[in-house]
Amino acid sequence: MKVAGVEIRGARVLVVGLARSGVAAAKLLAAEGAAVSVTDTKPLEELAGEAGARFVPQTVDCAAGHDLVVISPGVPVNAEPLEFARARSIPVIGEIELASYFLLGPVMAITGSNGKTTTTSLCFHILRECGIAAQAGGNLGTAACSLAASSRAGQYNVLEVSSFQLETVFRFRADVAVCLNLTPDHLDRHGDMETYVAAKGRLFDLQDPGGHAVLNADDAACRGYAAKAKSRVTWFSTSRALDSGFWHENGALLHEGKTFLRRAEIPLRGMHNVENVLAASAATFLAGAPLDGIRDAVKTFRGVEHRIEFVRHRQGVDYFNDSKATNVDATLKALEAFDGGLWVILGGKDKGSDYRPLRDLITKRAKAALLIGAAGPAIGAALEGTAPLVASGTIAEAVSYASRHAQPGDTVLLAPACASFDQFDNYEHRGRVFKEIVRNLPPALEENSAS
Repeated sequence: MKVAGVEIRGARVLVVGLARSGVAAAKLLAAEGAAVSVTDTKPLEELAGEAGARFVPQTVDCAAGHDLVVISPGVPVNAEPLEFARARSIPVIGEIELASYFLLGPVMAITGSNGKTTTTSLCFHILRECGIAAQAGGNLGTAACSLAASSRAGQYNVLEVSSFQLETVFRFRADVAVCLNLTPDHLDRHGDMETYVAAKGRLFDLQDPGGHAVLNADDAACRGYAAKAKSRVTWFSTSRALDSGFWHENGALLHEGKTFLRRAEIPLRGMHNVENVLAASAATFLAGAPLDGIRDAVKTFRGVEHRIEFVRHRQGVDYFNDSKATNVDATLKALEAFDGGLWVILGGKDKGSDYRPLRDLITKRAKAALLIGAAGPAIGAALEGTAPLVASGTIAEAVSYASRHAQPGDTVLLAPACASFDQFDNYEHRGRVFKEIVRNLPPALEENSAS
């Protein structure tokens, strides 16, 4: 098997970045007969993944003597070892590009700034409930390379794909490609919105004419993708009726003007989840799922961890974990899902975001904003004059403050609008810490008396 023009069996391959994707790439390459070396900016003893390959320190010239370089999504594409490799005509590809050579069966790929994980999980759930063979992974959890061994002809590979992954694809092609929305995110890596949009657009640039593109008619960037797409476009919209496609109107979800699901039947909060359901319905319909099967599957979908996830009801106060709200637009969607009485925990690692768009909803729906992490001061400056601002520093202190001051009927919501890497390994780690803290709050008086 040749990958990027390199015969893999016997090839000397360097894998850069030993997070989950890098480990999966190294294992797949070794199984295919490559001589694999791995490197990371962290020393070997600090790495959790076991790639089963020779570890080399990450230096500018660590790619010397290799035939191919494969990178994890978290590795910047302009990192010095990669520039060294390119200057010497050593191919540099991403993990999901590597997986595309070995995955059997059609690919359904979901991208966008917000809602990717929920929509990917929902697509997988619908296909499975409708009796269509599928497996799921990518940015969602299981690395694409780890899915290769269990892939087979006729079985869908449902993949969440990020802009970091799409920067380094050249051959990867989705049979069904979905873009949910595009809002400013990861500008600390991409530099500007134009570059970010172009990275996402690689998903559609590489499609064949026989493929399907599922795009948000309400999003300007998605409309731009459609103008250049070679594939067949199916639209969805939460704001207006369409000439063709899937849309929401007067509390109903419609396909070609006929209702197939009522909004009240969706067990997820917020209009953004109506958008996710429309996109997933379109994608799975194109994969062969019948509309009645889609309806029944959506009704049994309970969401995914860290996405407006209910944690606990204590002393009349609800606690929700939306640690996946890692950018401003995701936090806006979380705020929109509640009517008011919010104690919102905001902050973390700043990604170069403008937090001022939060002002209106914080003013209208929040009793206080509890500021944590490195971005706390910047968020506080952007929200000055809205709701009371409480410099909390940590999630533990924020939860403690909210639990002492919230009243029955209020909601404590973790929706940080930031990355997690200043205090946590990732957003999952942040969400788990929040849930543990909330669950360890002492029982309320009525909980004691009821026991």
